[in-house]
Amino acid sequence: MELQKIRYGIIGCGSMGREHIENIRALPASTVTAIADTDGQSRQKALDLLSPQESGFGVFADHRDLLASGLCDAVVVATPNFTHAEIVRDCLATPMHILAEKPICTRIEDAHALVELARGRKTLDGQDALVWVAQEYRYMPPVAEMIRMAHGGAVGQIHQVSIREHREPFYPKVGDWNRFNANTGGTLVEKCCHYFNLMDFILGEHPTRVFASGGQRVNHLDEIYDGRTPDILDSAYVIVEYNSGARAMLDLCMFAENSVDNEQISIVGDAGKLESLLPSLTLRYGRREDWGTRKVWGEASGSGRGVSVRRVWDTSIKYPGQHFGASFIEHEKFARAIRNALPAEVTLEDGLRSIATGIAAHLSIDTGRAVAMREVLPPGW
Repeated sequence: MELQKIRYGIIGCGSMGREHIENIRALPASTVTAIADTDGQSRQKALDLLSPQESGFGVFADHRDLLASGLCDAVVVATPNFTHAEIVRDCLATPMHILAEKPICTRIEDAHALVELARGRKTLDGQDALVWVAQEYRYMPPVAEMIRMAHGGAVGQIHQVSIREHREPFYPKVGDWNRFNANTGGTLVEKCCHYFNLMDFILGEHPTRVFASGGQRVNHLDEIYDGRTPDILDSAYVIVEYNSGARAMLDLCMFAENSVDNEQISIVGDAGKLESLLPSLTLRYGRREDWGTRKVWGEASGSGRGVSVRRVWDTSIKYPGQHFGASFIEHEKFARAIRNALPAEVTLEDGLRSIATGIAAHLSIDTGRAVAMREVLPPGW
């Protein structure tokens, strides 16, 4: 059976927008038919990626012209964070499917307004119109396998999730917009909503309370933009508590580029432990069966005895890109959802909750206290 062809418009042609173009080009029966960006250089860089047979499509400076062009079935929003609320709102007024980059917004009230606007949207042929928030970290091969195993009972009841990212500073962006909290929503929203969404997904519940400590210790302190010094934090610890008693923790350092595996995720249950390491694509797994039955001390921790170690990759990935093939898998799932009228795997509600945890973490840092999620979530959530 021939696949339904999907025509994509890309709104925002910076580095992430171009990454989306590369992923779409690697998909079957998928093509980019329009691009929009206010920056001429970004538009040209996007055009440079497209092959001659893909020429003749729409090139726009204003996203509203792309939305009105009739050239697209789906749009990808990959503009700076502070523009997401307006642009996604405009996209919601169309019958097109939407894949919107994280964070969905920088303010809770804007995200909540989008959730309300999205209710009941239909495509021109009467299908539910998708809104999918890009949270590709859950699709990285060793992470996806770790989550599959954990949800299958490999570690028993999950009690702790920890995520460590030790990496380089933020990359330069067009207009240096990502140097200021007012534009990004803050590092724990901009960068870390991925991780907060991952914690919720692994544990299968929503957080109740957040405590965080962090600051701007090293990065960007000697940079000046229009007389202003950047104010984005570069390091933090965040503890997230859940109603079941489970806990999650984020350890973020953005002046630790000397790391070997800069991203490490662990899931610990009463029956064992799972770890995924990136970029080595390593998955570690061990069970503690003896400890549940024996009354005497057994093998000491740290011995590695009984721990399996393997490299995990998905050979179906056609374009590895910047995220270990995760963006390709996410695009594949997005296209499958469009063609088969399936719901989004990462909803606007998920996107709202992920930024809410980041906002709560920033509030905790600012006030020096634990912050209940009810303080930052919309009423009734």
